[in-house]
Amino acid sequence: MEDWELEFEWLRVKHIVKDAFGKKDLPDLQAILFLIGIQELGDLRQDFSKEEKQDLMHIAVCSLLEEKGFFAFKGRDEDGWPHWEQIKALKLKGVEEQERMLKERIIQYFHAMETLNGGYESE
Repeated sequence: MEDWELEFEWLRVKHIVKDAFGKKDLPDLQAILFLIGIQELGDLRQDFSKEEKQDLMHIAVCSLLEEKGFFAFKGRDEDGWPHWEQIKALKLKGVEEQERMLKERIIQYFHAMETLNGGYESE
């Protein structure tokens, strides 16, 4: 994905999330990872501890990178939290390269969700 395309699609995803939650400001990467983690967990409660919020972002990262072969889903624990096993190391150099890969995977995640749901409506 070219830089301009990544930035365009990333901004589009941020607007989808902002509009879906009726927020004034655009969300950052961590907020979107948190929301994907909640989606993957399937627990829509409003109150998560600080540790659970970190775990939710980890769930999002594992879920997003599973398709690329970095993680394999192992199953859910007795509380219903999903767990993955790391299969291969991420050989990304620096934060920028890591963020780029996550943004690309998030964009693909939203495209897949959009396809499943028949598109997003912005009102």
